[in-house]
Amino acid sequence: MADKNGIINNSTVDPNKILPMRYLWARQHYKDGVANNWTPEEVSMQQDVEQWKSKDFLSESERRLIMWNLGFFSTAESLTANNLVLTVYKHVTNPECRQYLLRQAYEEAVHTDTFIYCCDSLGLDPDQMYNMYETVPTIKEKDEFVVNLTKSILDPNFTTEGGPENIQKFLHDLIGFYVIMEGIFFYAGFAMILALKRQNKMIGLGEQFEYIMRDESLHLAFGCDLINTIKAENPEVWTESFQEEIVQLIKESVILEQQYAHDACPQGMLGINADQFAEYVEYIADRRLERIDLPKVYGKKNPFPWMSQATDLNKEKNFFETRVTEYQTGGSLEWE
Repeated sequence: MADKNGIINNSTVDPNKILPMRYLWARQHYKDGVANNWTPEEVSMQQDVEQWKSKDFLSESERRLIMWNLGFFSTAESLTANNLVLTVYKHVTNPECRQYLLRQAYEEAVHTDTFIYCCDSLGLDPDQMYNMYETVPTIKEKDEFVVNLTKSILDPNFTTEGGPENIQKFLHDLIGFYVIMEGIFFYAGFAMILALKRQNKMIGLGEQFEYIMRDESLHLAFGCDLINTIKAENPEVWTESFQEEIVQLIKESVILEQQYAHDACPQGMLGINADQFAEYVEYIADRRLERIDLPKVYGKKNPFPWMSQATDLNKEKNFFETRVTEYQTGGSLEWE
């Protein structure tokens, strides 16, 4: 039976009274997010501007990769923020979880601001960048895939109190945005930009993506804890057929992300090619499946072990020589 005093469907707890707390993991995620606070202006883009303006420093393939990733992320962050504010916050009634959701909403705003900052710094055409989710097929397909998972709960009359089927619809939304959008669709792009940074190309952009990736790893950790708590409190919704449905959705999302990886990076880069990005997506997908108690599908090894460095928040610096973005603390991350 569903837990009527749980994280959703809870009419017995005043959402304005955060103490005493029931879900201490939500409080910890909030504190980890605050510890990782940053703003895009803290990262210098001067070297990136010089490299971008140079006629021969970046190949056409590398420019395409950068443009496509900026185009995808610039609108994907807004889609995520809108879903968070308009749907998730409404149905998650627990106050400490709502506190984290407000923190996440702020971070999504910072990410949106980051792409404004990057576009302005590099002198990119905003119409071109912000219309890619309509003009580039593999970007459009990824966005539409996630949005289609959430359509049923956009009805203002929707409630998670409508029985197991409605809770499953809400889980579709959470899995669509936390597990698929933030946990799978973002990661090939992260790997591409950080691979460039490893070659000392577009280092400022790479740093921006590192900080975004750290935020997203926390979002993913919170989202999976939220999903697993709803499952535990409403065991009747986690049926065998529903689990099979979720696994199929993950498989479909992997195909879409792999298609995007090949389109965004068709020529590859130094020592890295699109097939490796596609393999990385499968490795990531297995990690996501396991995180919500589902079996692995692909059994692949991580082709990019260096990606772990991007979410290593423990940096030992001389305090008086350290910028805010370099003075971070560790947390419960979901980097891979």
